[in-house]
Amino acid sequence: MANESMFAGPSDELAADGRTEPRAQSPEALRTGSERAERFLPLMLGLFVASGCAALIYEIVWFQLLELVIGSSAVSIGVLLGAYMGGMCIGSVGLSRCVRTSVHPLRVYALLELGIAACGLLMLIAMPFVQNVYTAIVGRGLPGLVLRGLLAALCLLPPTILMGATLPAAARWVSKTPRGLAWIGYFYGANTLGAVVGCVLSGFLLLRVFDMPTATFVAAGLNAGGALVAFALARFTAHAPQGEPKIEVLGGQPPRAWPIGAIGLSGVTALGAEVLWTRQFWLLFGGTTYTFSIILAVFLVGIGLGSAAGSMLARRTQSPRQALGVAQLLSIAAVAWCAWNLARSLPYLPINPALASSPWFQFQIDLMRCLWAVLPAACLWGASFPLALASLASHELDGGRLVGRVYAANTAGAIVGALGMSLGIIGWLGTQIAERILMAVAAAAAIAAFEPAFGRAGRRFEYDRRALGGSLLALSAAGLFMWQVPAIPAHLIAHGRTSALSLKSPETYLFVGEGLNSSLAVSRTPDGTVSYHNAGKVQASTRPEDMRLQRMLGHLTTLVPEHPKSVLVVACGAGITAGAVSVDPRVERLTIAEIEPLVPQAASRYFGEYNHQVVTNRKTRIEIDDARHFLNTTRETFDAITSDPFDPWVKGAAALYTEEFWSTVKRRLNPGGVVTVFVQLYQAGTPAVKSEIATFFKVFPAGVLFANTVRGEGYDVVLLGQRDPKPLNVDQMAALLERPDFASVKSSLEDIGFDSIVALLSSYGTRAPDLAPWLTDAEINRDRDLRLQFLAGFELNSSDAVRTYRGIRRYRRYPDGFFVGSAERLGALRDGIEAGSH
Repeated sequence: MANESMFAGPSDELAADGRTEPRAQSPEALRTGSERAERFLPLMLGLFVASGCAALIYEIVWFQLLELVIGSSAVSIGVLLGAYMGGMCIGSVGLSRCVRTSVHPLRVYALLELGIAACGLLMLIAMPFVQNVYTAIVGRGLPGLVLRGLLAALCLLPPTILMGATLPAAARWVSKTPRGLAWIGYFYGANTLGAVVGCVLSGFLLLRVFDMPTATFVAAGLNAGGALVAFALARFTAHAPQGEPKIEVLGGQPPRAWPIGAIGLSGVTALGAEVLWTRQFWLLFGGTTYTFSIILAVFLVGIGLGSAAGSMLARRTQSPRQALGVAQLLSIAAVAWCAWNLARSLPYLPINPALASSPWFQFQIDLMRCLWAVLPAACLWGASFPLALASLASHELDGGRLVGRVYAANTAGAIVGALGMSLGIIGWLGTQIAERILMAVAAAAAIAAFEPAFGRAGRRFEYDRRALGGSLLALSAAGLFMWQVPAIPAHLIAHGRTSALSLKSPETYLFVGEGLNSSLAVSRTPDGTVSYHNAGKVQASTRPEDMRLQRMLGHLTTLVPEHPKSVLVVACGAGITAGAVSVDPRVERLTIAEIEPLVPQAASRYFGEYNHQVVTNRKTRIEIDDARHFLNTTRETFDAITSDPFDPWVKGAAALYTEEFWSTVKRRLNPGGVVTVFVQLYQAGTPAVKSEIATFFKVFPAGVLFANTVRGEGYDVVLLGQRDPKPLNVDQMAALLERPDFASVKSSLEDIGFDSIVALLSSYGTRAPDLAPWLTDAEINRDRDLRLQFLAGFELNSSDAVRTYRGIRRYRRYPDGFFVGSAERLGALRDGIEAGSH
């Protein structure tokens, strides 16, 4: 090579017009400048670690902020991913077109970091205004989808364009030789390892202990500190963009674009696999926010380590293009390795999460399992980036443009992979075929890296034997491994983290489906119990205690208000709660907000006899949407609303338990309206239960609690709030059950053990004023911190139900003045409540 200097030398001179221009440098001067610049290499690596850390903190915070506005469905997340990664792509290619090479790269880098910090802080300030505008003009169908995309672009494109430009900006500081560009791989790896720190820091500390504003301030501080260091470095390392001679073409080969295609296809495989495997690990570990942090951290660790290894290899190999092809070839086997582990190994390991004495021990086990399955593939994808750069090192003079093109190709491929998997392939074709598609794409990437095997030279066809051999090997490996891809086991979808334990329980799976947003199953046990599984656990069933809870929730929702003409049910599930609502003859319009399109189909087919065929009822309307987004954007109001969403430990579900959400619910209630919600006491620690109840009672300060017990101990509870609090008239409710048109309601209550309205109301547990002493240390769940998802996720495997209910039961006493009616009924009700208190 004509010049093996890694950094441009310090060689500016002042022109007649006052501008700084580079002058030609002697080899000695270039070598002196390079040696001086190399002393600052550890600082540059540190800058990229800080930048990557800040970027991941922002990503997690921004996604949570925007999901609260546009919803957390697969469509919404796909829009967010597309906007986020699209901005990175634009920034990576736009820098070389918008910023002259004469500007010192470190000054450009510093300004980019300051811009990112400013955008992060602005997002916190502007989000309330953005939300108000969005909810005022959003529509349904395609117009609503377009508006979601515009909002995501408006919020995410400015900062992500700046993020995407940082690596190409730094690339202008190094030479365009394979040795010089190998250090770009180190920068990329440092940035990725910084992202690992940001992922763990935000998921396990900043958001768990503090809130989104605090996390944003930390990220902005990292950006600002990095900018100051970069400005200082620019003073000591001058920039001479034209001081390097042109690089000779490696091996006399003409420049080709095939490595660009290879790295693009590698991006498709990497992000497609991340989306696919995250859904499977979500089942295996439990879909908590901690699970997502662990999975993302493992992916980033692998990419960072692979990038460092690829950079070292790029500096030593004479053929980085073939090394890139080998990396893609090996990734076919790595995808097959993870697919086999997720289907044939990990779900069968004898692991009982309930035995962990601390959640931290379970996190360690989950981390090891994830590393075992994912790390090989992630390392290979990480190595691909520096190898692609080295493959093209001799074809560009502007390092920013070269790095930008490679980075943009990889990011564009990542967009295709992420959106394709999340919005279509998984829900349409399923996991098994999705993994086969990933292997086929990896094979195509290998062939592109090896370059076409045949070419015309004069009148003869010539071929590169190594390229041809590599291409044939890629096709053979893909065909072999695709044939062996196992299907995802039904018991993993049904039982998730306890799937190995479920193998001892005989059950028949009536339905197993992978939908747009989640995977679900319906099973039947030998005793005839039918269960609906989602999020890797039983969400509803025909067991007596579950039927009692589901119908209590529905009947209290319609019996308490005087005129329940219009009712909203949040989450369909097995449809049993909605069915209890539907049989009330006064209900004229029943709306079910369900995020997963497969759920109503399964509820109708397998639970129709238990849910009164509610899905096909003429008064029922199904809205496929995130319930929070639906309530924020609809103009409709309701006489009653009942909510039975995912468990609060499921990432994203806590948004349906916040103070702001309940305030929205209250605004959507008509005068005299009622709201109910189910709160589970099992698989949730006492702090999480306190948070749920205290947050609800903060918005409904006259709220009440009804208990669903098993053998006198806690199982779950129903919270009830009124827009306009008033006593419950027991005589009026009893009279309703005696009407002929209420025969179905009366029969439904008798089926779950309530032979009268007094029996139903005797499940009264306590009310907000009486329970206040128990809730003094409760943490209110708000949009800014989503505290509940961290509390519930931390105690996912706890067995605190008995202790939690006994804490509540201490405050159970007859509520004078809350029930009104005849002396006979009130006396019977007092006896029932007081008997239950013991």
